Order: sequence, then C-alpha cells, then structure tokens
Amino acid sequence: MGARVLVVDDEPDLLELVRVNLAHSGYTVETAATGSDALAALRRAAPDVMVLDLMLPDISGTELCARVRADQRLTGLPIIMLTAKSEEIDRVVGLELGADDYVTKPFSPRELALRVRAVLRRRAPSGEEARVFEHGALRVDPDSHRASVEGRELTLTAKEFQLLVALMGRPGRVMTRERLLDEVWGSDITVTSRTIDTHLKRLREKLGVAGDLIETVRGVGYRFAE
Repeated sequence: MGARVLVVDDEPDLLELVRVNLAHSGYTVETAATGSDALAALRRAAPDVMVLDLMLPDISGTELCARVRADQRLTGLPIIMLTAKSEEIDRVVGLELGADDYVTKPFSPRELALRVRAVLRRRAPSGEEARVFEHGALRVDPDSHRASVEGRELTLTAKEFQLLVALMGRPGRVMTRERLLDEVWGSDITVTSRTIDTHLKRLREKLGVAGDLIETVRGVGYRFAE
C-alpha cells in the first residue's frame, strides 16, 4: 500500500481528478471538501502528506495549516498548498506557517504527483537510521520528530525542525543560506535568504536557553556550536 494522501478541496471535479491521478501513481487517497471534514479525517488517522486548497467554504487553508502545525501529533505532516495565482499573500502566509510546498492552479495532475513524491522523499530518513542529536540541554530525535530543551518538549514547525536537524547534523560547520534553502525547501519553491533568517529567528526564540547554540556567521550563513 502506498503513502496515504489527504486531499482537501471544495471543487468536486478537481477533487476527483486529483484523487484518480494520485491513486494511479500508487498512493492511497482520502478526500475532504471542507476544513471541518479535513480535521475529522486528521483526527481519525494522520496521513503521510496533505494536499490543501487555500479557499475552503468554512475554515481557510491558512487557518487549517496553523491548526495542524499547533497539533504536536501532526507537527511533521508535509503540507502542499493549492493556490490561485491571485493568492500571493495567502501563499506567503501559508509558507510562513510551515507549508512545505505549493502548486498554482491550474496545474497538471502529473505535476502534483511529482510534488507529493518530492515532499515525501525530503521527509524520509536516509538509508542509515536517523540518530538522536544531543547538545547540552537540547535533545532532537529526527525519527520521532521531537525536540526538547531541559526536558521541555518544543512545538516547532516542519521547517524549523528541518533547519535544526540540518544544522545539528554538522556541528562546527558553516551552512550557507543557499545550502539551507536547498536542503529544507528543495528546488520547488522560490524563496529568499530572508526566509531563512525569519525562520531561524523564530527557532532561536523557541529554543530559549539553547538558542545561542545556533551561531550567525555574518555574510555567510549559520553554524551549530561544536
């Protein structure tokens, strides 16, 4: 059985088209036409990825995205947003909330299937078993997608968590903004180095006493303390 995909959209024809094509690509697909239906589906069982339309009849896609990221059980759920070309502001807000990718309508079903495969590949651990990172009061377990400081569990967005793992995995080594953008966002989204700075500022705040472990290398990027 393939990875489970939850598709949330209020357009019946588009919903069926996406369902059929993702199923044809080997995925197990569940659909929801409203934000409330999506939340009910998420409560029943967490999917491997969610495809989320921004324009829903009851709860906006950005609000649903925020609720998912606030739920500790769903923090690591990859989210691909479906947006219209006119929804630039909503798209940016969605990415800031922790969406992993977006597809602009109209789109080809094949493009969406490729995006789903890409976010699942970025989420999957490498061939070797993911190890737990520990440095002072900070503990990060990539496999269970948990991070804690002094035993207090942190609520991180998917991007914040991925940035933390990327930096902790290479202590003492400078990671350029370009390298972090490539590792965490991939080549599918056009984002700027300012996006990295914004996410790392929030990450440091959430890390509290461990925030100073992430050092800024002026004009280059960031480094995790050795």
